[in-house]
Amino acid sequence: MRIIAKKDLFINDEIRVREVRLVGLDGEQMGIKPLSEAQAIADDANVDLVLIQPQATPPVAKIMNYGKFKFEYQKKRKEQRKKQSVVTVKEVRLSPVIDKGDFETKLRNGRKFLEKGNKVKVSIRFKGRMITHKEIGAKVLAEFAEKTQDIAIIEQRAKMDGRQMFMQLAPIPDKK
Repeated sequence: MRIIAKKDLFINDEIRVREVRLVGLDGEQMGIKPLSEAQAIADDANVDLVLIQPQATPPVAKIMNYGKFKFEYQKKRKEQRKKQSVVTVKEVRLSPVIDKGDFETKLRNGRKFLEKGNKVKVSIRFKGRMITHKEIGAKVLAEFAEKTQDIAIIEQRAKMDGRQMFMQLAPIPDKK
């Protein structure tokens, strides 16, 4: 079903066409009717005539309670926004020569981010001649990944980008 925005809809007296393909309250096809007859049918049923497909030939109009339709539409939109989750990427910066205590602190922060449902980008910046020992940086990243494997999956393996090596971790999706 196509979701209809207000600017696309013409209601009752706003409709300016000669004839319409009429769809009834229950969705049944009522055929092609002159606008005046379609409006009379809608008035008899005490509901609105809404032009839902103005570009069709002939345009399609539906008999419906527009207020109720609008309310349901807004309710669906609100529900969709509620279900939407924003995933942010948090960054944890390490060094190839990081000390054990500092590593544990960064690891704890990374785990906290993952538990909240955020993705974590773990990066190592190589300074000076450290760039010649990329394997040390890779080892640090591997250790970080190993210690978070119970709550995270590696979304992007360790790779170099200029003087920086990084990998991305994502929380393990809930099994429902």
